[in-house]
Amino acid sequence: MKDTLGLADVPAELQPNPNVSPGDGVAVVTDGLKRSLDFFKWGLVPSWAKDISIGNKMINARAETLIEKPSFRSAFARRRCLIPASGFYEWRAEGGRKQPYFFQLADYKVLTFAGLWEHWEDNQGNELFSCTIITTAPNEMVAEYHDRMPVIFDAETCWAWLEDKPVKELQPLLQSYPAEKMAVPIQLNPLDLRRIDR
Repeated sequence: MKDTLGLADVPAELQPNPNVSPGDGVAVVTDGLKRSLDFFKWGLVPSWAKDISIGNKMINARAETLIEKPSFRSAFARRRCLIPASGFYEWRAEGGRKQPYFFQLADYKVLTFAGLWEHWEDNQGNELFSCTIITTAPNEMVAEYHDRMPVIFDAETCWAWLEDKPVKELQPLLQSYPAEKMAVPIQLNPLDLRRIDR
């Protein structure tokens, strides 16, 4: 991951997690110049939130409405991040049960999700850094499994997301990743995974 993305620093304690769930800590990059990794909670908690449980409902943000939603508008303009991953899961109903599939890039290299982050603090000064993954309409491959997909960047395209630009110039980046650049999804044993709802 460090070499593929050109990261300046990867903490030694970083351990691969094959099944990150909402509420877990995820690796994020918030600065395109420093390119160092931090760990934020997956589930966005806006700075104005009275209860951090709101993060349970904000694991994803729809690309089409980022400018409209108060929960995401400010973060879209000022607090964007990249979330590195080896791929993502989608679950499809098959034969009365949910079947998980794993999606990766065609070259099997690390990808990044487009994300937003927030800083929240309670009255006692306890801080929480959290993030959300931006989703968009699926490409033709993912559409067979789900009606949304994460906004994906590869190592060549990811850093533009962290550049200091107006949101009107960033919005065109939030497209579905080309199906021809993705590997055929891998069918997995559902007993090996907890369900991740998107």
